[in-house]
Amino acid sequence: MRSNLRTPRAAQAAAAAVVAGTLILTACGGGDKDKDSGGKESGGSGSVSLPKLDGASLEVAAVWTGSEQANFKKVLAEFEKRTGAKVTFVPAQDPIINFLGSKIAGGAPPDVALLPQVGAIKQAVDKKWAKPVGSEAQAQLAKNYSQGWQDLGKVDGKQYGVYYKAANKSLIWYNNKVFENAGASEPKTWKDFLATARTVYDSGVTPVSVGGADGWTLTDWFENVYLSQAGPEKYDQLAQHKIKWTDPSVKDALTTLAELWGNKDYIAGGPDGALQTEFPASVTQTFTGGDQPKAGMVFEGDFAQVNIAETKAKVGTDAKVFPFPAVGDKAPVVSGGDAAVILKDSKAAQALATFLASPDAATVQAKLGGYLSPNKGVAPSAYPNAVQQKMAKALIAAGDDFRFDMSDQAPQAFGGTPGKGEWKALQDFLKNPKNVAGTQAKLEADATAAYKG
Repeated sequence: MRSNLRTPRAAQAAAAAVVAGTLILTACGGGDKDKDSGGKESGGSGSVSLPKLDGASLEVAAVWTGSEQANFKKVLAEFEKRTGAKVTFVPAQDPIINFLGSKIAGGAPPDVALLPQVGAIKQAVDKKWAKPVGSEAQAQLAKNYSQGWQDLGKVDGKQYGVYYKAANKSLIWYNNKVFENAGASEPKTWKDFLATARTVYDSGVTPVSVGGADGWTLTDWFENVYLSQAGPEKYDQLAQHKIKWTDPSVKDALTTLAELWGNKDYIAGGPDGALQTEFPASVTQTFTGGDQPKAGMVFEGDFAQVNIAETKAKVGTDAKVFPFPAVGDKAPVVSGGDAAVILKDSKAAQALATFLASPDAATVQAKLGGYLSPNKGVAPSAYPNAVQQKMAKALIAAGDDFRFDMSDQAPQAFGGTPGKGEWKALQDFLKNPKNVAGTQAKLEADATAAYKG
């Protein structure tokens, strides 16, 4: 996924009842959500057996930075403690496939990489970089993951990816004080959302903060509108480039987005300011400044809680959240995720994949906040607040009624490269939302080149 900060890529709080009842997240399957299959809460007790690896060393690469990187290093430290291996975190850059390509060309690939795209897993397999995970990791996946999450890590029927991190990317966070002062309420439809934006604007606060400097946030905007408006069948077709970006359904979604993006008074800093605002700042500027923040609302996933924590706002009281409003018949449910992929096969690399597929690893990071796991063996009580606990339960309870991030399914040249492809086309569209046809043509040209490549 573009994960927390999908940073450069790639939390949660309306009333608990709203979160529990309406935030349907990404997964398939069920079972006891609070216990692992052994009937005990997962985590520190060490439910997964790991080999002794004294003297072994591993490098693990991911694009994570800041709090997300620091928290993941604590997971790696637990693996070191339990196996005796030495693990080094390697900061990667986007697009991660290019980063890994340069490492491999230089003869020094990391042992394991966390890939934020389904398309990147396939590319790693096609390039013969990725190694299948072994029977121990597969056993953990079968025990702890729904079939949907297992299948996302497969290529041609073989398991290459272990989805360690999940994200609900269909949330809009809001400054509760701004809403109270404006007399605004949580909208359920796109029409209501625009009316809420108007109410916030009339109260003297710019309605929406957009992190347009990070193009991935704009793809998430598009995907939520498109899924709700065009429906899951069209979404799947566009994700696989089985229909063109010049399709009328894309025109409809861009036209809908332009209803918001085309009103410069509704966007913090206007389009030019938004294009200079990175995702972390788009969140923090919504929850700083007292009664006059730079914006009243900001769109993005559950991982925004990490950035909210950098302010004085408290999730659940000062910072609340509602599901992305329905444009069509249903509110959208878009997911993302990060999968561990082995690049250098070894006993230690396979052991790490097994650990990351276990409840033990996920529980370490769950306790630190700003993180959701698709692992159904993680007890909801491991999460640090009621909002995340409700979201974790919804994540596990969800059926197949979700779609994985569309740009994360695409070749990275189209869906995951700064300054190119979908990121750049939508940044240009944010600047000029009247250019629907031109944006469609550019998207189609870039997609055609990337999918052929």
